[in-house]
Amino acid sequence: MIRLFFVPLFALTITACSAQVGFNIFAGPQVTSSKYTIGGKKQENTSKYGFQAGLAIKVPFENKLYFAPAAFYSLKGYKVKLSQPSSNPDKLAIDNNTTIHTFELAALLQYDFNNRPQHFFVKFGPSLDFQLQGREKFNRSDLTSVDRNMAYSFEKYGRYGANFIFQFGYESQNGIMIFLQANHGIGNINNADFGPHIWHRVYGISLGKSLGKKNKP
Repeated sequence: MIRLFFVPLFALTITACSAQVGFNIFAGPQVTSSKYTIGGKKQENTSKYGFQAGLAIKVPFENKLYFAPAAFYSLKGYKVKLSQPSSNPDKLAIDNNTTIHTFELAALLQYDFNNRPQHFFVKFGPSLDFQLQGREKFNRSDLTSVDRNMAYSFEKYGRYGANFIFQFGYESQNGIMIFLQANHGIGNINNADFGPHIWHRVYGISLGKSLGKKNKP
């Protein structure tokens, strides 16, 4: 899955290096949770606060359509109450509070609503995130509690997740931009057999700044 994602992304980025490109940096807060099911039954979630920051590229593609790959850090996590036992995080766990540091690569398309320096835009496309490190805190039905690093293996949590990203924003004439983002997980980040299915859910707002030459006709 990783190779299928990176090969076209790298090829297009290399092509971008010989084209007229624009760069922008961005950062902002986000609300993060998950879709969490055990045996097909949805578990109760509470949102947490996170943060994202990164770099994006804007490469002319066709008229007002651009290729806009991005690389960014994203702080994610979720709070969940468990109504039934599961092998992950623990068969006696009754809840779980996680904080997950991820690095995300996105292969996005951007559409500008006009060709003027100031314009509204949308971005959309898939991303692959790397679960760099995580921390989980949970209570058990035997009245004990656990605070530990999340374990990543074929029998625990997965290192990789897949997502679909949608952004809606506005860029001003001086290159300042603001956008809303929805990050919808489409890849289960749990590997454990008979364990939960966990998909990230992230909603945020970010500010950005275009750097260097702008791609305007």
